[in-house]
Amino acid sequence: MSYTVLARKYRSQTFDDVIGQDPIAQTLKNAIKTDRVAHAYLFSGTRGVGKTTLARVLAKALNCLAFDEPTTKPCCKCDSCVAVNVGEDIDVIEIDGASNNRVDEIRELRENAIYRPARSRFKIYIIDEVHMLTVSAFNALLKTLEEPPSHIKFIFATTEPNKVIATIQSRCQRFDFSNIGPAAIAEQLKAILGWEKIKYEEDLVLPLAKMANGSMRDGLSLLDRLISAGVEPLTVQLLEEFLGQPNSEKIWNLIGQIGDSDAAGTLTAIEDLISVGISEVQIVDSLIDFMRDLMVVKSTGVESELVILTGEQRKRAGELAEKFDVAALVYSIATLEKLRWSVKNSDTSRALLEASLLRFALSEHFLNVDELLSQLKGGSAPAVKKKDLPGEAQRHRVTEARAINSEPRAASHEPRDVKSIKDNWQDTLRLITSKLGPGTGGLLSSAVPARFEDGVLTLEFDASARVQMRMAESNGRVEQIESLLSNEFSAPVRVKFETAAGKQKPAEPSTSPPRTGSQKRNELLNDPAVKTVIMGLDATITGVEESQ
Repeated sequence: MSYTVLARKYRSQTFDDVIGQDPIAQTLKNAIKTDRVAHAYLFSGTRGVGKTTLARVLAKALNCLAFDEPTTKPCCKCDSCVAVNVGEDIDVIEIDGASNNRVDEIRELRENAIYRPARSRFKIYIIDEVHMLTVSAFNALLKTLEEPPSHIKFIFATTEPNKVIATIQSRCQRFDFSNIGPAAIAEQLKAILGWEKIKYEEDLVLPLAKMANGSMRDGLSLLDRLISAGVEPLTVQLLEEFLGQPNSEKIWNLIGQIGDSDAAGTLTAIEDLISVGISEVQIVDSLIDFMRDLMVVKSTGVESELVILTGEQRKRAGELAEKFDVAALVYSIATLEKLRWSVKNSDTSRALLEASLLRFALSEHFLNVDELLSQLKGGSAPAVKKKDLPGEAQRHRVTEARAINSEPRAASHEPRDVKSIKDNWQDTLRLITSKLGPGTGGLLSSAVPARFEDGVLTLEFDASARVQMRMAESNGRVEQIESLLSNEFSAPVRVKFETAAGKQKPAEPSTSPPRTGSQKRNELLNDPAVKTVIMGLDATITGVEESQ
């Protein structure tokens, strides 16, 4: 006896059996109940989502011989239902539009359509991949489709509805089939494994369902391939061995090495994946999927229904998400998507992949600019964890220790005039930075002492640094600065801010030629807000990208 593949063996037989297309199934059932079945339907959607299956179910419902009229629950046992199931019913004609797309074949269909069905209520034409018909064939079908005999029903199925001409679509009721969710596919796979009495690991089903990409037929075909391996119980390792799916544990490990800023560990994790035959493009695709899950977990919590993960995977994702900022994950996903094309078309794909992932591992955590400016306004240094290059960690710790043990101090005598304050201004700035944070120190680096009269120190900002002056005046910074300077100068000091007069000319209409890339870069680097961010982070700009 020949073997029947799972996709055919477990094809839905009634409306209630259809997986993932409940709204469409319910609409068709209501149309049958109210005797409002249209003469032509257009089913559109990606492969394997149930278009042809639902067309057959509708055909059985209309022609079931166990009832005197169309029914929403065909018996699936009468001669008509059985013949429809195997595609051999004389009154339900299935046509492949890809191989029967010429005008002569459609003319023959039109000529035969005038004859009544042999034994059923309706003569039903199911045309699969209808978008493959030529324009002439479509035009030959128009008249019959617009005014069909009462005994004729048309059901068209297509994966590319945009290629079906508008005059055909306007004569049909169109239903767009959605992709089937991984959870629904996983439930069906579990049920089938139970019916087939095949042992399996729970952690296998969900990754397999994700690999189906919304297609139930693809999911069943993948399951068939695993069963053909002849190994029981079915394990997650089989996905790597027989389906070429990267091992999820190895992907989690790679992401963990990136999060830990471990350059050597990152390269080793890449080697572990490539050594078992996983391509660089597959690694990139898997990283995008897994980092998307981390981004969602980081944003909405580990229990979010927006991620489809097992209990153990949720726990792991929650742990890894703590190693990243949302901004870093967003950047990484966008960069990986750009990298995918380069890796796919490069002769040095491995080097590109390793270089990009090392860039992730050795870079600083990313911070949203609004969040950074908000933190700088608060007078505290943003919590940005720097990732040292290999070999620099010890030197970095020594430098920090020296800085702690040798904090700069301003002159501890009472200043007599503004000149003495100007002479020691850099020392004063270092003191402010060490005591009040790099945010406040960075803001005041844009100012110079202008006057010192009656205990009032006037700090003058350039007209182009109004943003820094406003930020220095906010969030209690003035009081902090006054307290610190009063303590260090051993005398009460008040601080006043003002902008330099006459240093900013009014804008004039530009008649100069368009700015070059280097001019735009220089303007950006001199922007007060950008300078504030750079000073607040003690950062260096390594590249500038202009958004489109």
